[in-house]
Amino acid sequence: MTSMATPNTPVIAPDERLSLRVLLRAFRWKVCVTWGLMLLETALFALMPLLISWSIDELLTDDWLPFWQLVFALGALLVVATGRRIYDTRAYGTMRVALSQAQVERSEHDTVSVQNARVMMGRELVDFLETTAPEAVAALVQVIVAIIVLLSFHGTLALTSSGAILAMLLIYAVFSKRFFRLNAALNARSEGQVSAIETRNMKRVAGHFMGLRREEIRLSDTESLVYGLIFLVLLSMLAFNLWFGATQMQATPGQTFAIVSYSLEYLQSAVQLPLALQALTRLSAITERINQTPAQMTADA
Repeated sequence: MTSMATPNTPVIAPDERLSLRVLLRAFRWKVCVTWGLMLLETALFALMPLLISWSIDELLTDDWLPFWQLVFALGALLVVATGRRIYDTRAYGTMRVALSQAQVERSEHDTVSVQNARVMMGRELVDFLETTAPEAVAALVQVIVAIIVLLSFHGTLALTSSGAILAMLLIYAVFSKRFFRLNAALNARSEGQVSAIETRNMKRVAGHFMGLRREEIRLSDTESLVYGLIFLVLLSMLAFNLWFGATQMQATPGQTFAIVSYSLEYLQSAVQLPLALQALTRLSAITERINQTPAQMTADA
């Protein structure tokens, strides 16, 4: 397993381009452990509505076996989820130390403001591996499980859900290039913050923050439009599945609960996928920025 990063034992070579790929290679064993625990936790979560639906139907016939299976699964989920979070804090903290060290070492000729901004941007690479990527993988697993379970009840339910996710990804694809441009503009503006403050020129400081606000608003407005369209698609899918399950199928109370639960779980999970795509778009802009040389920065300016 990769050893702990310290100031004397860098795990990222000085000539390597800082990126998600480099972090995954340098800390592959830590990532494998934490993502393995995450997948186990996700699988247990994904099975919960099905186990609950079985418990409902069987308890009505005085069969307690599915109920005790549910209790066992809940206990396993508690142990796995707690252990993963304890391990994550240490593993990803080590990555942040190594990445920040590498950034400072290779940017000694940059101003303090640029170094500070890039270190903060670089931390987002680790944040993505710690939070966004596992959430996206977990969401994908839950989406697949939801489609399989809904298919087991009726093909129409699975078909509607699959169509919804295709429509959602198409919506994001239309806006992906705009997201990249807006994130790049926001990163460029953030790098100049310390320099603007150091001038003590209130006109320049105000101009900087107004420019930062303008870029944030442009990005937020685009996000709001995209997620409004995505939620419209997913809520339509949920409403249809509720109507179909309640009126077009002769489902038991437990089956009805499972259809509702997996449709809702599908909605909550599916929306994580475009969030991950947006985060990747932002990280693409960040990766370009933190690997720029002073000559490239001058040319861009």
